[in-house]
Amino acid sequence: MTKVNPHFAKKLQKFGAKTVFQCFSCGTCTAVCSLASDDQQFPRRFVRYVQLGLEDKINHSVEPWLCYYCGDCQKNCPRKADPGELMMALRRYLTSIYDWTGLSVRLYTSKVWEIISVIVLFLATLAVVYALHGPIVLDHTELETFAPRHIVDPAGWIFGGVLSIILLSNIYRMYRFIMGDQKVKIPASLYVQELATLIYHFATQRRFGLCKDNRRWIKHWLLMSGYAVAFILVNAFSKWFLTNEFLSIFHPVRLLGYYATIALLYVTTESIVSRLKKSEPIHQYSHSTDWMFLILLWLTAFTGLLVHVFKYLDLPLPTYYTFAIHLAFTVPLLALEVPFTKWAHLAYRPFALYFVRLRERALEIQRADGGLSSVEISG
Repeated sequence: MTKVNPHFAKKLQKFGAKTVFQCFSCGTCTAVCSLASDDQQFPRRFVRYVQLGLEDKINHSVEPWLCYYCGDCQKNCPRKADPGELMMALRRYLTSIYDWTGLSVRLYTSKVWEIISVIVLFLATLAVVYALHGPIVLDHTELETFAPRHIVDPAGWIFGGVLSIILLSNIYRMYRFIMGDQKVKIPASLYVQELATLIYHFATQRRFGLCKDNRRWIKHWLLMSGYAVAFILVNAFSKWFLTNEFLSIFHPVRLLGYYATIALLYVTTESIVSRLKKSEPIHQYSHSTDWMFLILLWLTAFTGLLVHVFKYLDLPLPTYYTFAIHLAFTVPLLALEVPFTKWAHLAYRPFALYFVRLRERALEIQRADGGLSSVEISG
C-alpha cells in the first residue's frame, strides 16, 4: 500500500520547493532533459509525486541524484513551475532523510540554526587556536612554530575521521533507502566489480557533461577538483604547508596549491555574481544554504591565499592571524557542509550512479540465468 502525506508539499517548501503546484504536468521538462530516460524519468514524475504527497516513493528514489540542474527544464517550462529547483529541493530533503543526526534538517529548514552553527564553530576554532598555539616569533615568519604540526596534524586526522564516519554512515542509510527493497538480489562480487563506476563518476562528474551546455560541467569539475586537491594537499602534505622554509615556485605542491586556490576562487566568485544578477535559470532562486556554502568556501580559499602571500612576504603577525581566521572558516565549512549539506552531494551523486549500475548488472545476470520474468524486470 502506498502511503500519502497530504502535507508533504508544504513540508518541502522549507527546502526550496515554492512553485510545485504551478505545474500542470505537460511533460516538457522531461522531454527536454538530456539525462532523463525511460527507466529514470524526471522532473515531471517527481513534481507529480510531490503534488500527490507520495513521500515514501521519493524517500526510496534515486532519480533526484541523477539530475544535475543544468537549467534546460527551467528555460522551457511554460508555467514557470521551476522543475529544476524542485529537484534541487528534493536533494536537500533527501540529504536530511539520510542524516541520522538530525542536524541536516535543522540547517536546511532554519536560518537561525545555520547562522548560529557557523558562528559557534568559528569562535570555538579561534578559541582553540588561542589556547594551543605555539610561540609567536616576530623577527621573521615561523608558521610551523605558531601552529605546531604535532598538534595540527592529529587534530586534523581526528576531525576528518569523525566527519568521514558520519558521512559514510549517512551513505549507508542512503543505500538502505534506495536498495533496501530491491526485488533483484545483487551478488556480493558486483559491489567490488563496479567500484570503478563509483570512482569514475566521483573523479570526473562526467554525467554532468551529458547536458547540452558543457560549461556548467567544466565549472562543476573545477570546483570539485580544486576542493579535492586542496583537501589532499593539506592532509597528506601538511609538512610543506606548515613548514618554515620557502618552497620553490616550481615545487609540485606549490603549483597544485595555486591550481586549487584559483579554481575555488574562480568558480565561487562566478557563482556568487551569477546568483546576485540571477543571470542563469539555475541561479534564479537561492536557498540560504547555497549562499552559506559559497561564502564559506570563498572565504576559506581567499584567507588561505592570504596566508601564503603574507608568509612569502615574511610578515609574521599577519601570517599568524590570517592562519587562525583561515582555520576558523575551514572548520564550519567542513563540519557543516561535508556530512550535512552541500558538499555531501558530491558523495551522494556518484554513489547513486553506483547503485543504479549495480541494479542494472544484477538484472543482466538474472536475465542471462533465466531467473527473472519480464514482468518482474519491468516492475
